[in-house]
Amino acid sequence: MASENIRKWAIIPEPNSMTVGEGTVLLPYAGRVNESIAIGDGDFLLAHQLVADIRSATGTDWDIATGDMWSGFIRLRIADSWDFDSQDGGTAGAYTLTINTDGITITGCDFEGVRNGVQTLRQLIRQNGAVLPELQIADAPACQIRGYYLDATRGRVPTLAWLKQWADKLCLYKYNQLQLYIEHTFAFDGMSETWRGSSPLTPADTLEFDQYCANLGIELVPSVSTFGHQYVAMRTQELRELGEFPEDADRPFSFIERMRHHTLNVADDRAFAFSAQLVDSYLQLFRSKRFNICADETFDLGKGKSKQEAQRVGVAALYATYVGKLCEHLSKQGREPMFWGDIAIEMPEILETLPNNVTLLNWQYDPEATDEKIQLVAKAGAKQIVCPAVWGWNALLPRIDDAWNNIARIARYGIDCGAEGMLVTDWGDFGHVNDPRMAVPGMIFGAQYAWNPAEDTAENDLLERISRVEYGDCSARFVALLRNASAQAVFTWRELVEYLELDDGTGNCNTDVAQTIPCLADRLVDHLSDCGNAMTVREARNRMMRNMATTIERIPQANRALQQCMVDIAPIAAHMGNPGITAAVRIAMEGQLLLNRVGFALAEAHDVRDAHDAGDWRPSDYRALARELECWCEAYAKEWNATSQPSELHRIQETVWKAADELRRISK
Repeated sequence: MASENIRKWAIIPEPNSMTVGEGTVLLPYAGRVNESIAIGDGDFLLAHQLVADIRSATGTDWDIATGDMWSGFIRLRIADSWDFDSQDGGTAGAYTLTINTDGITITGCDFEGVRNGVQTLRQLIRQNGAVLPELQIADAPACQIRGYYLDATRGRVPTLAWLKQWADKLCLYKYNQLQLYIEHTFAFDGMSETWRGSSPLTPADTLEFDQYCANLGIELVPSVSTFGHQYVAMRTQELRELGEFPEDADRPFSFIERMRHHTLNVADDRAFAFSAQLVDSYLQLFRSKRFNICADETFDLGKGKSKQEAQRVGVAALYATYVGKLCEHLSKQGREPMFWGDIAIEMPEILETLPNNVTLLNWQYDPEATDEKIQLVAKAGAKQIVCPAVWGWNALLPRIDDAWNNIARIARYGIDCGAEGMLVTDWGDFGHVNDPRMAVPGMIFGAQYAWNPAEDTAENDLLERISRVEYGDCSARFVALLRNASAQAVFTWRELVEYLELDDGTGNCNTDVAQTIPCLADRLVDHLSDCGNAMTVREARNRMMRNMATTIERIPQANRALQQCMVDIAPIAAHMGNPGITAAVRIAMEGQLLLNRVGFALAEAHDVRDAHDAGDWRPSDYRALARELECWCEAYAKEWNATSQPSELHRIQETVWKAADELRRISK
C-alpha cells in the first residue's frame, strides 16, 4: 500500500487483499475482451462495460469474443472448483484480478464475482487510461446483501432514464440489491384517485427496469407501504374510511402531517383486502422472491378507529397480527417477506411471533447509534438486515459527516451480530428537496462498509478516494469541500417548512406540527393551562425562532464560509467534465445561502436579531430577497427535471413562494 502507484488511483470498495508491483501494463490499441460463456452473461454486458470505459479513457475501440479459439488481452472467466481456497471459495461475489504483461484476468466464483472484478478494473481504467499498474487482487464481500433503498414517493418520482443511470452507478460500486420506496406513486389499477398528478411509475417501467437491473447483477426488490404511510390514499374520497382518522382527510396538505398521520385501521377487514391487493398486483412485476411490506411508523395505530380493538387485545398484538397475516399471505405465494423493524423493536414481544422466513429491516439512523437494537434482534433469533442512511433528507446539502459516522458503525454492528446484509436508505421527507445526485458520497460509504466494514478507513481518506474515483478530481478535494459546505447549513429546509406549516391554513396554530418541534411540544399543554387558550401562530413562531437564537448568530459567518466553498469548488468542478453534478452542487449551495438569509430575516422579524446587525442586507431588502428566492426556485426546477418526473415539484415551489410572500409581509 506504500507504493507510489497507489497514491495516484484508488479502488472503492477497498479490496481485502491487494499486491501492487513496480511495473505498469500498457493496454493494446486494438485489444479484445474474451468473456467466457460459462459466466451466464447472455448479452456480454460485462465485456461491453469494459469496452465502453476503454473507449472513453483511451479513444480506442476493442473487440469482444468468447470461446477458447479467440485470444483476449482481458479475460473474464468462472473459477474451477480449486481456484479459490476454503477461505474464499464459499463466498458468493468473490473474485481475483491479475494485471501483468501477459494480460488481465478476472476470475469469479460466480457471475457476481466476475461482475465485481470487472467493476474494479473499470475503476482502474477510468483513472489510469491505457497504462495500468501491475497488481494482484483477491477479494470478497463481507455482506452478501449490499442494498440501496431509494425514496420514489415523497415528492420525487425518478425518470426511468435516471433510474438506469443510478443502477449503473450502484453496479460500479458492487451493490447487488435495489429497492424503490412506494406509497402512492405507482399506477395501480383502480387507484387513480390516489396516484393522479404524481407522475406514477407504471407496470411497463417496472418490467423494463427489473430486466435492466437483473442484467447488471442487481436484484430489484418490490417495496410498497401496506400499513403505515398511507397519507395520500387516506385523503381520497374512495379510501379515506380505511384510515384511523377519516375525519381529518380534508385538512390542508402538510409535509409534516404526511410523516405522522397515515395509518390504516387494521381492525377493519377491508384494510387487509386493500393491502393484499397492492401486494398481489405488485409482486407479479418482479422476478425477486423477496417483498418488503414496510409496516413502519404506525403512529396512529390504536388511537382512532381501531382504539376499541387495541384496548381489547393490545397495540402490540394488533400490529403483530396484521403484519403476520401479510407475511403469511406472501409466504403462501413463495415469497420472502421483509418489513421495517422499528415497531417490533419497540415492542419486543412481536419479535417472538415472527415466522422464520421473515427478514427484519433494522433501521438505525443516529450517527452515534449503539448496537443495542441490533443485538436485541440477533438475540431473539430473527433474521435482520441493518439499515443506515445517506443523511440527505430535509436538506439541500448532504450531511456527509453524519452519513459516514452512521454507515460505518452500523455496518460493523451488522457483521458482529450476524446480519444478512446492509440496506443503505435514501429518504426524501418534506417533498424530497434533496437532489438524488447529492447522495452519491453516502452511497459510496455504504459500498465500502458493506464490502469491508472492518477496514479502519479515516473519513478524510475515503472522501479523497471518492473524489478521485467517482468525480475524476485529481486534487481529491471535491467531496471534502461539499462536506464543508453542508456544515454551513444553519437554517435548513426543515426549519423553513416547520415555520410555515405552524400556520394551519386558517391563521391558527397547527398543533400537530407544533408537537413535532421539541421546543414547542413541551409548551403546548402548559400554555393552554396557563392562558386558557391555544397557542397562536405568532406565539409558536416566536418561540421557535427564539429557540434558534444561538444558531442564528452563526449565519453571517456560515454564509461567508459557504461562499468560500463555492469559490474553491468551482475550478475543481470545471475540470471534472460532469456538468450535471456541477449544476446540482451550485444550485444546492446557492439555495442554502438563501435559506440562511431567510432564517436571519425571520429571526429579525421576531425580534431575535437587531435590525442594525442585519449583515449584508437591510430590512428594506427583504423584498429583494423574496425575488432572489423565486429566481432560484426556477433554476432549481430545471435541475429537478434532470433526474425526476414533475411529481410533487409544485409543492416545493409553493413552499418557496410562501416564504417569499412572508418576506414581503414582514417588510411592510
